[in-house]
Amino acid sequence: MRKSRNCLRRYVSLCVLSIILIVAVSGCGQAAGGKKGEIRIFFALNKMDTFRETLVGGATERAEQKGVQMDVGDAQGSIEKQVEQLKQAAADQYDVIICSPVSVDTVVQLKMSAGEIPIVFVNSCPDEKYLQPGKYVHVGSSEQVAGEFQAEYILQKLAGNQQINVVLIKGPTDHSATEGRTNGVKRTFEKSGKQIRYVFEDNANWDAQQAKELFELFLSTGVSADCVICNNDEMALGVVEACKENGIDSSTLPILGVDATAAGCEAIRSGEMAFTVYQSGSGQGYAAVDTAIELAGKGNMKEIAGSTEDGKFVRVDFERVDSSNVSQYAK
Repeated sequence: MRKSRNCLRRYVSLCVLSIILIVAVSGCGQAAGGKKGEIRIFFALNKMDTFRETLVGGATERAEQKGVQMDVGDAQGSIEKQVEQLKQAAADQYDVIICSPVSVDTVVQLKMSAGEIPIVFVNSCPDEKYLQPGKYVHVGSSEQVAGEFQAEYILQKLAGNQQINVVLIKGPTDHSATEGRTNGVKRTFEKSGKQIRYVFEDNANWDAQQAKELFELFLSTGVSADCVICNNDEMALGVVEACKENGIDSSTLPILGVDATAAGCEAIRSGEMAFTVYQSGSGQGYAAVDTAIELAGKGNMKEIAGSTEDGKFVRVDFERVDSSNVSQYAK
């Protein structure tokens, strides 16, 4: 009888120990991966600015709605810092990464840093050859369309001009939006049959002060311009400021931007800017999170609004904004 009791005690002790081990292992697993069933997203931002505030805001709101965890890292324009952030995200075993690249030229390095983790590239688009359905997807607007809208506005506004003198202020040389928007402008003008003269063209890197200084340099040449087309609103506002300081009535010189920022829309309301193109930062943020969730769960990309047939892109449409409809976009 004593022997049976001792065996029973040993059996109960073994059962309790097994339960403790199971709980301990389960607890470790949840600590590494978050709450049970929760998707963990790391958002690697290139550099915070007015537009990207709306991008991150939209992504954050969508993540909360979907009940997923999302952490944000700002690389502050540093390629090296962004690479390290992706390496850390891989070490921390995030399920998926949303990445706004500092430079699309580093996409191979970014993919290697992320290991096997899927990446949703947002806003700035890598070369299509680096995208892969179900693993590496781009969410954003078709940048060429923004340039097309700008050129179409000028062609309509200056329909009576056979020759149009254009000042073109561009973003960073290594940004996909710079290439896409600039190509959209130039290709649309080429098809118009008009004589287009680019009397000044340079890069101001999305920066208002740089754009202001470049436009002042142009003014010093004494060459006339019929319009100023900028790849984004910040640079357009820099041109507006240069016009103010040099006694130029910008309402008589169409100045165009892209993004429909609050300041850009206000400039259109006041007649200082003529036109911008609404790029939905919050819409891109929403779509990036939805895409990330699908990639993490190996879901069906076709269910996401704006996804292309090849599964490599999720498109968020641009919209034209001028004095006739700016009140709909002003924040």
